[in-house]
Amino acid sequence: MRVAGVTIPKEKRVVIALTYVYGIGMSISQRILKQAKVDESIRVKDLSQEQEDMIRNLVEKGERTEGDLRRDVSSNIKRLKDIKSYRGTRHAKRLPTRGQRTKTNSRTLRGNKRNIATSGKKPTAQKT
Repeated sequence: MRVAGVTIPKEKRVVIALTYVYGIGMSISQRILKQAKVDESIRVKDLSQEQEDMIRNLVEKGERTEGDLRRDVSSNIKRLKDIKSYRGTRHAKRLPTRGQRTKTNSRTLRGNKRNIATSGKKPTAQKT
């Protein structure tokens, strides 16, 4: 089954499988299934064609997902960079934007520098 251009896995429960679409989390997934009158515990492979169509229509008409949402998020970040706000400069420098400390931690953004830090290490013996 494809929803908003994403193939969702057949073996998972519908409520979990819908979260594979960018922009749909658990709460939105539960709300969509309640509107479509589909049981959350049913597997994707067991859905009827009418149920699939109903879910697909609710997602594509009612929610901002995938390309539109990604475009909005990137344009918001670009706007912050253009006006040179604090958050925009943090995005530009690829540092945490929400107030986290950076002396330690933030390895995901700053890169894993622990494996190349050799400041106090004894130099290796030279071969003669």
